[in-house]
Amino acid sequence: MTQKSLDAEQRAGTGTQRALARLLADVAHLDDVPLDSHFFDELGTDSLVMAHFCARVRKQGDLPDVSMRDVYRHPTIRSLSTVLGGDEPAPAVTAAAPEARPPGPAPPGPEPPPERGSQVLCGALQLLCFVGYAFLLALITARGYDWISTGADLWDDYLRSVVFGAVTLLVLCTLPIVAKWVLIGRWKSRRIPVWSLAYVRFWLVKTLTRANPMALTVGSPLYVLYLRALGARIGRGVTVLSRSVPVCTDLLTVGDRTVIRKDALFGCYRAHDAAIETGTVTLGRDVVVSEATVLDIGTSMGDGAQLGHASSLHPGQHVPDGEHWHGSPGQPTDADFLAVAPARCGAVRRAGHATAQIVMALLVFAPLAVGCLDVLLSKAPRLMTVLEPEPTALADWVFYADLLLVTGVVFFGGVLMALIALAVVPRVLGRLVTPGRVYPLYGVHHAAHRAVTLLTNRRFMTRLFGDSSAVVHYLRWIGYDLSTAEQTGSNFGTAVKHESPLLSSVGRGTMVADG
Repeated sequence: MTQKSLDAEQRAGTGTQRALARLLADVAHLDDVPLDSHFFDELGTDSLVMAHFCARVRKQGDLPDVSMRDVYRHPTIRSLSTVLGGDEPAPAVTAAAPEARPPGPAPPGPEPPPERGSQVLCGALQLLCFVGYAFLLALITARGYDWISTGADLWDDYLRSVVFGAVTLLVLCTLPIVAKWVLIGRWKSRRIPVWSLAYVRFWLVKTLTRANPMALTVGSPLYVLYLRALGARIGRGVTVLSRSVPVCTDLLTVGDRTVIRKDALFGCYRAHDAAIETGTVTLGRDVVVSEATVLDIGTSMGDGAQLGHASSLHPGQHVPDGEHWHGSPGQPTDADFLAVAPARCGAVRRAGHATAQIVMALLVFAPLAVGCLDVLLSKAPRLMTVLEPEPTALADWVFYADLLLVTGVVFFGGVLMALIALAVVPRVLGRLVTPGRVYPLYGVHHAAHRAVTLLTNRRFMTRLFGDSSAVVHYLRWIGYDLSTAEQTGSNFGTAVKHESPLLSSVGRGTMVADG
């Protein structure tokens, strides 16, 4: 066969390649699909078009199935057909970590199915822990309120509220830390069979550490101190914005000045083959972990490395020093995910912010919560008849009418007050933040921006209005610019999130996929 005929055959492709090209041309409304043209960069398709293409391929009985992962990893017809035909070339070897060791023995097989008795015992212990913790909280709250309500005057009530709040906060914050060190000690890389007693200890520590009030300080220096108290090795100037609290903290190492953005997952464990597998996650200095990323166990990033948005590192992957990766699994890229230059944020500013958080919690939030409870119980007799009914009242329809009335007033009144606050407070605080300007963390401007983010991302409100035609009006109410948007249904689901609604604008004909 001559070289010319070989080139012609290569251009024509195999039968599978021609079939795939015809399907893609039909789905993407293209006249021709060259076999070596990039799906996204050259043919101009997007994820929705390629998802439609995968669905069309699966309907063809004579073609192998295609997944979106295959499309992203092999974005041409020729490379895609090579993979589907089983002739995939060996993957490129990425740079290994300096401390990387030769692969060990093959991983153990799946755990044997747990016995029914183990499942029942595990569930009973979990229920017992839950009921006991709830009872403890109820007992502490009741005793504390009784003590506060016996104060001589308003000032005495306030002082007692501060003392009670401080003691309660100290107990709730230290209990999970003590439980971790008593029940677990130091986390090590291991396999924990599900429904075993070791799994109960894992579950209890995970639940307590994530229910700790310190988890509410995410993004502040207090949160970093909390992770250190749990055993994590975290350097100076680290900022963690993700609300997903890591569980196996002794296996987490984070270098100086590293930034972990919100919605990142780095729990240092995973569920696999009927077992919980724990493993290390190691981040060097000046690392950037972008939003909605997943760091599986056994992953690491070198000094100055970056991982892009909605990306992941699979077990064993390592991002070398200074490299930028993205995708799932992560691959090298030239994109820079550090969009803002560093700003000065010294130890004094961090310490001042942490101190202010503690002072606000003890001197403002705790007394305010107690005061609201006192007003409800002492100034609302009808509410008392519902909370503490007489035995004979349960047979009277008036009791249930009062219950319905109180429930309706509390629910709808609370929603109305929340809507008023969401319409006013973010717009007032938003005046302290100028778009396009860089502010250092833990200052007045950062506090205003963070308050707007926390107030306007309430899950209750998005669940109440999301997935319905009311959500567009709700988003307008809190500050979205939807002046040119056209209501065509729900438009936004219950998972809609933002940094600031005052800086969010959506125009006519815009389509954003789920997630």
